Amino acid sequence: MTTKSPSAKVLLATPGAWHLRQTAKAFEARGALAGLWISDKNSTDISAEKFRRCSPYHLAMKPFYQFAPQIWIERAAYFNFPFWRGWLNRQPWPKANVIQATMGFATEPFDRAEKTGALKVVDCQNSHPTSYFGYWQRECDLWCPGEKVPIPRWMFARMNRELERANLVLCPSLFVRDTMLANGIPTDKCLVNPFGVNTDIFKPRNSVPARPKFVAIGTICVRKGFQYLFRAFEIVKKQIPEAELVVVGDEKIDFRRERPKWAGTFTHFPSLSHPELAALLQTSTAFVFPSMEEGFARVISEAMASGLPILASYESGATTLVQDGVEGFIVRGRDPQHIADAMLRVATDRALNQKMGAAARLKGAEKNTWQDYGDRLLAEYAQRLQTKPAA
Repeated sequence: MTTKSPSAKVLLATPGAWHLRQTAKAFEARGALAGLWISDKNSTDISAEKFRRCSPYHLAMKPFYQFAPQIWIERAAYFNFPFWRGWLNRQPWPKANVIQATMGFATEPFDRAEKTGALKVVDCQNSHPTSYFGYWQRECDLWCPGEKVPIPRWMFARMNRELERANLVLCPSLFVRDTMLANGIPTDKCLVNPFGVNTDIFKPRNSVPARPKFVAIGTICVRKGFQYLFRAFEIVKKQIPEAELVVVGDEKIDFRRERPKWAGTFTHFPSLSHPELAALLQTSTAFVFPSMEEGFARVISEAMASGLPILASYESGATTLVQDGVEGFIVRGRDPQHIADAMLRVATDRALNQKMGAAARLKGAEKNTWQDYGDRLLAEYAQRLQTKPAA
């Protein structure tokens, strides 16, 4: 006789929101959501009784969201952290047997989970903290000497402790998993589960555009490798003068020395709504993202769902879904010539571009919606709850 796996009841908690709103919606559809505790608004229509907003943290951050440059928003997020911690510790605890919190913000939920025997899950939005800091600081040292990673060291220390305490570490990419293993996190604690995509919004393009248009979506900063992308595009322009590069994202202060060199060489949108992003992707030749460090860039799934070839680095998380030469090309992020060669190839070979785009759509969107993402997590939770020793 087989024992039925326990049903998961998951509490999701983090200041901000990250991807937890989509995760919560998927859990609620399966009757598995115990609660969504965030500081952002309830934009995915979670049931009111399951949703709690940390208003003190939101109100403390609001002036920075509206008036401050991004570097001060990041610093304020950590300065205002006590508002989140105090609010969370005052909340009545729901009936939950799984606690899922983003890395750096799991300490307080774990303290309470350990009193009830709930499964403790760290949701990693980036690579292992040692790698996260090291990759980012290296690029600062190279391209903006004197600039420091804006995340305080006490936060990295929290991240390390939470990874040790966790029963399960959610790795959104193979890159994240590999950094975990390299830093001593056991293999059996790591689950690779790439982020899903909203296929109601991100739909495949109709054709390869006649004029090459490359798109990159992400904050313009040294960690995301824009210093290498702009140099690669400079090479591309010498061979295809009509080519266009469109970048969507805000700018970080660590790019201040590089930014003047590239003024006027690309089209820039500080932000676009999801429907606007979808429209942009549907008119593009390829998605390019030579990031130096990511958890998993969600825009990779969105670009794949739009039927675009992906030209991205291993460190972006792309290898989780993209096989080199099939759904796109895996580029060496710090090698502008290698990036440019990949851009030129998909721009000049329309048949290859169309073939890669179709493969990308199949791999990135089919069975990879946010509901698929959540269902993969719930299956893992059910298995782990069945084998977890009683508290």
